[in-house]
Amino acid sequence: MSKKVAIVTGAASGIGLAAAEALASEGAQVVMADINAEAVEREAARIGGLPFRADLSTREGCRGLVDFAIEQCGTVSILVNNAGIQHVAPIEEFPEEKWNLIINLMLTAPFLLTKYVWPELQKNKWGRVININSVHGLRASPFKAAYISAKHGLTGLTKTAALEGGEYGITVNSICPAYVRTPLVDGQLADQAKTHNISETEVIEQIMLKKAAVKRLIEPAEIGTLVKYLCSDAAACMSGTCLTIDCGWTAC
Repeated sequence: MSKKVAIVTGAASGIGLAAAEALASEGAQVVMADINAEAVEREAARIGGLPFRADLSTREGCRGLVDFAIEQCGTVSILVNNAGIQHVAPIEEFPEEKWNLIINLMLTAPFLLTKYVWPELQKNKWGRVININSVHGLRASPFKAAYISAKHGLTGLTKTAALEGGEYGITVNSICPAYVRTPLVDGQLADQAKTHNISETEVIEQIMLKKAAVKRLIEPAEIGTLVKYLCSDAAACMSGTCLTIDCGWTAC
């Protein structure tokens, strides 16, 4: 991947950082986007990436990120759509502004970023788009209406883009993990505990790991390894897939 240019969103921590590290380890030039400027600059300096502070819930933020990558690196070869947030609440209490933010960031932004990099991928006759989805892109749980709606939409976007990209050597896949040990998951503990009236430890045991056969959280590096595989020649015929790494959650 020494001549490939990758954009990774939400790259300052968690899955995004693990994906950026995995691609950089293979020689890719990684443009690391995050809303946390200080954190993304620090991590980009550590792994040799290019930092870019962006609010991807806006069209301007998405357009600016792609323009920056092309200006700095000449092209784009790989797009990893990872940036996301979470809010836990019953539907009748779910704030409309949170709904709009989550849909904009986690569904509209992947569409816009894919749209904006698409001409480069077509021109290069090679491209990889990887959408960091979720087991919640395949299954539902209560109190996460916006998150689950966005992830189900991402599943459809993945499949549609895969059908359109095949003739140009572009593959589009999504990775659907169960709970990963990330700041996003850590941030859910208090909300879930309040919603279910249980302790944060009980949230992990009774909610996050309840449906899993393998009773542990997934490590971000495990997702990074899968991202690296999907960008390799070995995965050239994989497209339109929703790859589960879910500790057996969807086996039943």
